[in-house]
Amino acid sequence: MTEELLVVKNLKKYYPITGGVLGGEVGVVKAVDDVSFAVKRGETLGLVGESGCGKSTTGRSLLRLIEPTAGEITFDGVNVTALSTDEMRKMRRDMQIVFQDPFASLNPRHNIEKILEEPLVVHKIGTSSERKKRVQEMLEVVGLSSYHARRYPHQFSGGQRQRIGIARALMLNPKLIVADEPVSALDVSIQSQVLNLMQDLQKEMGLTYLFIAHDLSVVRHISDRVGVMYLGRIVELTTSGQLYSNPLHPYTKALLSAVPTPDPDDVRERVILQGDVPSPANPPSGCTFHTRCPHVTEECRSTRPAFQDVGDGHFVACHLYKQ
Repeated sequence: MTEELLVVKNLKKYYPITGGVLGGEVGVVKAVDDVSFAVKRGETLGLVGESGCGKSTTGRSLLRLIEPTAGEITFDGVNVTALSTDEMRKMRRDMQIVFQDPFASLNPRHNIEKILEEPLVVHKIGTSSERKKRVQEMLEVVGLSSYHARRYPHQFSGGQRQRIGIARALMLNPKLIVADEPVSALDVSIQSQVLNLMQDLQKEMGLTYLFIAHDLSVVRHISDRVGVMYLGRIVELTTSGQLYSNPLHPYTKALLSAVPTPDPDDVRERVILQGDVPSPANPPSGCTFHTRCPHVTEECRSTRPAFQDVGDGHFVACHLYKQ
């Protein structure tokens, strides 16, 4: 059994832009552009970046909720991109997703028992009474009560709904959970409860997480390693401690300088990026960050930097750190 549960190589997701008289394809939006990473068994890999950088598209492509344009996804030794629809459905027993919006991801017409029972019904697991027992057990695991099973989603708060979303993802005892900004819609006090719940469940059930977020302080709290995305590409990937103590990419430094600190005496230099994020339909040549980078050179404008290990498993895509 390999140490790595999930290996992603050169993942791409392009969306066609149609136009003209005949409505033909006139270009593509490069939502995810050549992303590679691996997630080890039992670890949490955080994926951060500003809105529109391709984090959620990457997460959904792994489960083929969005079909990737190119690349290879290997999960537990199986090439997911080569599976048929039926084979992929079976594979989803082991890889589940927790969605960002706890209000939109639960069917308002179904009570909680039916929502949580559905994965077991789809995969033909257990008898009716066994499934109901499993639902009650799972509600207790995520900090709710078994009598909540009869209620409907509108009768719960946002934090409780997200617990139900986590319970639904755990019903099939998966190996991997893609958590797509699971706390961004929640109040700060509830965020920490949900994060602590996810960490406790990881220890108890041996779960592996791909944790997608735009809040660096949340990612620091839960992640073992962190990948930083910019305009469809990963620009830096290292351990959580290394990223926060020794960020190498100029974009990572700018993101970290914006994180508020509780210490009023900790005065840090604020890095203000110039300009706006370029359009993924027309990304800049060379390094996609060169239009906003304070250290830009002629090489940055013309040549795309390689995503390379600069020591101790610290990967960065920047010409400043050539081997």
